Amino acid sequence: MEEVINYLIRWAHYFVGITWIGMLYYFNFVQTEYFKEAEAGARVDAFVKLAPRALWWFRWGAAMTFLTGLYLVYVIHRSMSIDIVLSVVMAILMFLNVWLIIWPNQKLIIASNEQIQAGGEATPEAAAAAPKAALASRTNTLFSLPMLFLMGASNHFAHGGFGDKTNALIVGLIIIAAIELNAIFGKQGPLTTVRGVIVSSFVLTAVFWAVVTWL
Repeated sequence: MEEVINYLIRWAHYFVGITWIGMLYYFNFVQTEYFKEAEAGARVDAFVKLAPRALWWFRWGAAMTFLTGLYLVYVIHRSMSIDIVLSVVMAILMFLNVWLIIWPNQKLIIASNEQIQAGGEATPEAAAAAPKAALASRTNTLFSLPMLFLMGASNHFAHGGFGDKTNALIVGLIIIAAIELNAIFGKQGPLTTVRGVIVSSFVLTAVFWAVVTWL
C-alpha cells in the first residue's frame, strides 16, 4: 500500500508541477509580451479579469508542488543525490518567490488596475510592485531549466550522493544564493527579454551540470 501511495503522490507532483511551471512560462513568454503591446484599456481589463484567474492556478500549483515534493524528499531522504539536493533548494526558493514576492506584489498591481477600471487613479504602490514581481518571476524562469534537469538526473543520470560531493554542494549553493539575492535586491539585467532569460537558463543548466560532474 505504501508503494501505491508513494506512486500516486509522485504522479500528483508531476501534474501540479506541470501546472505551476506551465503557468510560469505563460506569464513570462506570453502575457508579459502581450502587455508590452496592448492598449491601456485592454491591459487594465486583462489585469482585472484574466490575471487573477491565472495567478490562482500559478500560486496553488506552486503550493501543491511544494507539499508533494516535501513528501517525496521524506521518502528518499536517506539516498539523496547531489542532483536532487540542488534541485530541491532551487524549487523551494521558487515556491517562496511565488508566495512572498510575486503574489503579494501582483495583488497590489491588480488592485491598482481595479481602481483604474472603476474610474480612479493608479495606486503609487503598483509602480514599485511591478518590477519586484517581474524580477522574481524572471528568476524563477531562470531556475526552472537547471532545476528540472537536475531533478531528472537524480533518477536517470545521478552524479553521486551529496555527502560525497561536498565541493559541488558548496559551489552549487553559492550560485543559487547569489541568484536569489539578485532576485530580492538586484536587477533583471540579461533576464529582461524572453530570449535573454531562456539563454541564461540553458547556460545555468550547463554550469550546474559541470559543477555536479567535475567537482
